[in-house]
Amino acid sequence: MTSRDRHTLSRIRAVTDASLSNLEVDELLRTLLERVSALLRADTATILLMDPSGRELITAATVGLEEELELDVRVPVGAGFSGQIAQTGQPLVVEHVERHDVFSRVLLDRHLTSLAGVPIVAGGGVVGVLRVGTTERRSFGEEDIELLRIAADRAAVATQARLSQLERATTLALQRSLLPARPPFVAGLDVAVRYIPGAQVGVGGDWYDVFQLPTGHVGLAIGDVAGNGLRAAVVMGRVRSALRAYALDTTDPAEVLTRLDRKIQLFEPDALVTAVYGVVNPEQTAVTLSVAGHPMPVALDTVGGGQLVKAPVDLPLGAVAGAPRGGFTLDLVPGSGLLMYTDGLVERRYQPLDEGIGKLLAGLTNDGAEVLCANITSSLLHNEAGTDDVAVLAVRVSAG
Repeated sequence: MTSRDRHTLSRIRAVTDASLSNLEVDELLRTLLERVSALLRADTATILLMDPSGRELITAATVGLEEELELDVRVPVGAGFSGQIAQTGQPLVVEHVERHDVFSRVLLDRHLTSLAGVPIVAGGGVVGVLRVGTTERRSFGEEDIELLRIAADRAAVATQARLSQLERATTLALQRSLLPARPPFVAGLDVAVRYIPGAQVGVGGDWYDVFQLPTGHVGLAIGDVAGNGLRAAVVMGRVRSALRAYALDTTDPAEVLTRLDRKIQLFEPDALVTAVYGVVNPEQTAVTLSVAGHPMPVALDTVGGGQLVKAPVDLPLGAVAGAPRGGFTLDLVPGSGLLMYTDGLVERRYQPLDEGIGKLLAGLTNDGAEVLCANITSSLLHNEAGTDDVAVLAVRVSAG
């Protein structure tokens, strides 16, 4: 092995050292930047990560340009040195920096003269940029760029792990804050709910809601925003709030979903949402429902059984602008009720949907809503990692 080979190997080991894995992500990134800066004799080294919108780069870690962190500098994709790398997915070297070469004035204020950078790639796409700079003019060779690529790969693994953990924790916290821990007390109704995050795909956009209206009616809602993760949870929160607002104007479920569909078409154009919205009359003798592409609820009888409601199912919200929506009414008597759920409860890749529905109906019991919810989720999800999140809403008219 030549002296040059040993030098190259030493540089590679410095940025792939297994001991880096023992560090917390923030410390790992800073240590990685310190080593890269020292190996390349650079005055600054910075990692910028793509924001959730995919339109801007945000400084995540830096050595030598702490002002960028303090000022929350954001670089639009395609703008300046780092933005070009994010847009093209290719390395870039500028030996003599001019004003038009950079977006952040901090780089000019620190008198950086030469820059080199590479994309940080994960999952087949650019998730960030690793950039180094020097105050004295210099050139960066192929070996320097290769070292930056190796360091960027190391950073990608660490940042993706952190982003995955943070997104799941943030999404779950958001969803838990939007979904009431316990349904409100409604005189004459026995109500229980469950929300179970999917173990494989993470938290998604499933939701439920129970609320009383000034007219004495009671609103019951359940729905599912297509997709999973933070965006699905954010859209879910907006949809749930909008449904409540429209419910104040009318007790017609079909009209509420029509307005909600219009709102989604305009303000959430990429979203697709299934939902069931029902309104129980003040006498609690009937519930009027409208179904938008969602699994049909189960009508609970008074002796512990139930059957799938047979009624028209309209298109999901957000599918086709101006899609017609209808409603239907079910009679209620003391002891009867309704079981609403999202598809994660009954759908499995390895079994027909009818089989999942059959298991659901077979698991019904003549119990209160809380016990019924517990029995249903236990019997259908017991010892099985769900592939989707699950929401369940059970309602019975109190016998007394």
